[in-house]
Amino acid sequence: MNTIGSVFRVSLFGESHGPAVGAVLDGLPPGIPLEAADFETDLARRRSGAAGTTPRRESDIPEFLSGLWQGHSTGSPLVILFRNADTRSSDYERFLRVPRPGHADFSGSVRYKGWNDPRGSGHFSGRITAGLVAAGVVAKKMLGDASFATRLLEAGGRKDIEAAVREASEAGDSIGGLVEIRVRGLSAGLGEPFFGSVEGLLGQALFSVPGVRGLEFGDGFAAAGMRGSEHNDPFVAKDGRTAKNGAGGVNGGITNGNELLLRIAVKPASSIARAQRTLDFSTGEETSLSAEGRHDACIALRAAVVLEAAVAVVLADLALVASSRDSVPAREKP
Repeated sequence: MNTIGSVFRVSLFGESHGPAVGAVLDGLPPGIPLEAADFETDLARRRSGAAGTTPRRESDIPEFLSGLWQGHSTGSPLVILFRNADTRSSDYERFLRVPRPGHADFSGSVRYKGWNDPRGSGHFSGRITAGLVAAGVVAKKMLGDASFATRLLEAGGRKDIEAAVREASEAGDSIGGLVEIRVRGLSAGLGEPFFGSVEGLLGQALFSVPGVRGLEFGDGFAAAGMRGSEHNDPFVAKDGRTAKNGAGGVNGGITNGNELLLRIAVKPASSIARAQRTLDFSTGEETSLSAEGRHDACIALRAAVVLEAAVAVVLADLALVASSRDSVPAREKP
């Protein structure tokens, strides 16, 4: 659905060309200092305008409808809203008859019996992630000393990201990207085995971000070609620190106190100007589709901060769950 979390719960709402998008944050502890300026850095990272991003420009000034008083969270649901202004719905009219290949135009219409808002891709649009970024700002405040380092490692399979994006734009095409996230300062013991694992919960959140196609931790898929002697992480200190980090900071679904390391594969955007052969559902005949309008040549450029926010939201929820267990004394080890 549109909500994630067990104690710290985040719900996303809105459509790309509707009046507004945003998020509802429930379970937020009271007394957290918050003001609009706290959100600007991450919202700027998500904002369009750079080469390879959509020309659509939104101010993304957060409006707080509830849950905030005298610059601090009250403990009641915090509602953060972003108004939509720079919309151009006519660009999407043809997609009702000719769904974009690789997009949710078709599957969304089937799921909602044709009642979903198709303008700007509606609730399936990357525009909805503005609310997730806002939730991530709050989540990072809840995590205290934990620090995030997020970067785009490559785009279109190349390290020269600028050149790859430029060439895709000139060809009327799009490219994907590989995002790396590192989180330091996490305590050991977050997460649960099996269905409550850190990897599983992060996977649920990250695959909810439009365009995500793959996720790996530490050595990731390379571990399939390794021996145990290569992949194992020997301990070097009693606090759990290890000589290497093949596990990416997680053992048994639980954080081990080392750096959390993950990489996320983001697909090329489905909306491209380059003509593609596909089906016109109104006639049943094959046709040519060129997605004119304002679209990103590389959605990974702006998705990095969204993915970081998704990670922060999950970790903040797990931290609250862990705090409820603090009253249980640890067993003395022999």
